[in-house]
Amino acid sequence: MTKLLLSIHVLASILVVGPIAVAASMFPRYARQAGEDGRSSAGAALLHRICAGYAIVGVAVPVFGIATGAQLGVLTDAWLIVSIVLTAIAAAILALAILPGQESMIEASEKGEGGDLARAAARLSGLTGAFNLLWAVVVVLMIVRPGSTTSA
Repeated sequence: MTKLLLSIHVLASILVVGPIAVAASMFPRYARQAGEDGRSSAGAALLHRICAGYAIVGVAVPVFGIATGAQLGVLTDAWLIVSIVLTAIAAAILALAILPGQESMIEASEKGEGGDLARAAARLSGLTGAFNLLWAVVVVLMIVRPGSTTSA
């Protein structure tokens, strides 16, 4: 059962967090260009839908991660607690800052309000970078597992 839970957890991490990271990273450029050039914001809207849709499915990642941790008896290990906290912070950044920021940029680009788009794009790029960095740290913690008898 542990191998099945771990497999689902890892697959969900790759197939869900990966597309969010890529779409969120691409979004600021597409939204800014749409607003500045008067182009359609359809590309930015698609990237936003990818982020929002995958964010909902992304709940599976910590659910299967916690289930796997419970099966392995490591829920109280510091590396897992830190990973859970970092995952919660990344989820909060996505839900409370990135997704609303994307919506605001789409609305601004559709209204032709190009003046604030560059600043909004820079802010969103920074938030997305922080989101991606948090996930990179979580991946390293999952692989290294400090204090584990299997870590090298």
